[in-house]
Amino acid sequence: MKALVLEADRQLVYTENHPMPTAPDERPTALIKIAACGICGSDIPRGFGGKAYFYPLVMGHEFSGIVEEPVAGGRFRQGERVAVFPLIPKHMHTDPANQTGNYAQSREYDYYGSRRDGAFAQYLRIPEWNLFPVPDHVDLLHASMTEPAAVALHAVRKLRVIAGSDAAVLGAGPIGNMAAQWLRIHGCGRVFVVDVEPRKLALAEEMGFVPVNATQGDPVAAILDATDGAGVQCSIEACGLPVTFLQAVRLAGMFGEVVFMGNIAGEFKIGEKDFSNILRKELTIHGTWNSKITPTGADDWSTVLKYLDRELIVAPLITDKLPLSAGPAIFDDLVNRRHTHNKVIFDVLNS
Repeated sequence: MKALVLEADRQLVYTENHPMPTAPDERPTALIKIAACGICGSDIPRGFGGKAYFYPLVMGHEFSGIVEEPVAGGRFRQGERVAVFPLIPKHMHTDPANQTGNYAQSREYDYYGSRRDGAFAQYLRIPEWNLFPVPDHVDLLHASMTEPAAVALHAVRKLRVIAGSDAAVLGAGPIGNMAAQWLRIHGCGRVFVVDVEPRKLALAEEMGFVPVNATQGDPVAAILDATDGAGVQCSIEACGLPVTFLQAVRLAGMFGEVVFMGNIAGEFKIGEKDFSNILRKELTIHGTWNSKITPTGADDWSTVLKYLDRELIVAPLITDKLPLSAGPAIFDDLVNRRHTHNKVIFDVLNS
């Protein structure tokens, strides 16, 4: 089958002769024909920074597909469209995190695209437990963004959103933009979106958010000025930079809440004055990781699929729709930052 194979660090190869996938464990699996798979920011250090667990590896964990061979007697039929939760927990009946539905916090798990081969390929075998039906109103290519949209929703659900309140998101990439959309869906009034990339900020403005260009001055000062010094009720860090972690804290107003969502690169330090402000303003700071698929029906993934292509709009975030064969070239472009991209998705079904 066709696949993008990471043979070693910085060695990504397109092939049409990759072996068909095997099941991750003894559980019955459906054979899924991959429809689309997005490139995640984490795929860059994994493939081009020595962060892979093993080689050769097929990356890709943000994906949608079509049931090719269903589980006998299972919930899905051949031809049904699905989104795939990429985490496969182990020790389901003995790990306390698994027993409470907090699978991302389990002590040991498998994961498509990092700990086992993922969806930069034509097929995968997936336990039925990991499959979510894609509603008729959702474009199957857009359904491949269910995973990052669920990550963004999970972060926003940490917050106590007050209707009409101001909020800020540091980072206008796909997850930051979707976090801003979720803040608005949950009732926020103005949502400030901070970035350094003009195209991403222009898109945020087109979508009704307040853009703040961090290259044109201190974004904290700009937002404090726009809020008459009050700051925002909800502040989300979606970049992963030490400076933006600190800015997220400084933006929060009295009794405000901060979510640290970005995977940090570097060391985050906080001085005496900023730490004192956390105490004096009685801020609440949340960490967030991955997403939840419990409780059934109200979980992050089911919620995303209800809102996707309705209130949650992802089409404008997609800058590149490519065949798998373009993988080595687009990763080279992304790693070396030759051009500006937002969301890159492999249209595997039509590759």
